[in-house]
Amino acid sequence: MQQDKQVLCKTVESLNSSGSFRVLVGVTGSVAALKLPAVVDQLLQLPGVDVRVVTTEHAKHFYNHAEVAVKIYSDKDEWELWKQRTDPVLHIELRRWADLLVIAPLDANTLGKISNGICDNLLTCVVRAWDTSRPLLFCPAMNTAMWLHPITAQQISRLKEFGYMEVPCISKKLVCGDEGKGAMAEVSTIISVVEQHLHKSKEKPEESR
Repeated sequence: MQQDKQVLCKTVESLNSSGSFRVLVGVTGSVAALKLPAVVDQLLQLPGVDVRVVTTEHAKHFYNHAEVAVKIYSDKDEWELWKQRTDPVLHIELRRWADLLVIAPLDANTLGKISNGICDNLLTCVVRAWDTSRPLLFCPAMNTAMWLHPITAQQISRLKEFGYMEVPCISKKLVCGDEGKGAMAEVSTIISVVEQHLHKSKEKPEESR
């Protein structure tokens, strides 16, 4: 029991923030997840920005946890945190904490889940509970053949209907050897879009949390 309390306290304390603009990075099971350390490092260079990461289990295959400079949350944390009715619910705590959510990369599987309202892991639960008055950016990444499937355009359109903002994928030679559209946007592009929202937030009166 004492160990459980220590885990709970440590998880909640990690949401304490010194930054004035809080960015939650979602990362899913695309090979582009290997860029997570670069995404986090460049976000942390923006003035006043604090960062946390939510990962899917499959995304862990592509990046080195030790190279990511901030706290990473996964499904295990969700279940370890909640033991009884009075305990905090992690996906709700993360939803409350973040000023902006950016999913980079958003793989085809998670795209399909979000467009259909499925919430079967920590990240998709955060998305399902997301406050749509706050920006949610998504950065698709998948093989060209998957990108060209007719259902992809439908699902992208559905996310835009929800009010989410696409950072479009680009054409290049993919890791699998194919060449065409489907690669995640360049990290610099993603950071630039986040920075635009950071500037917008400074123009608005600060909201009470």
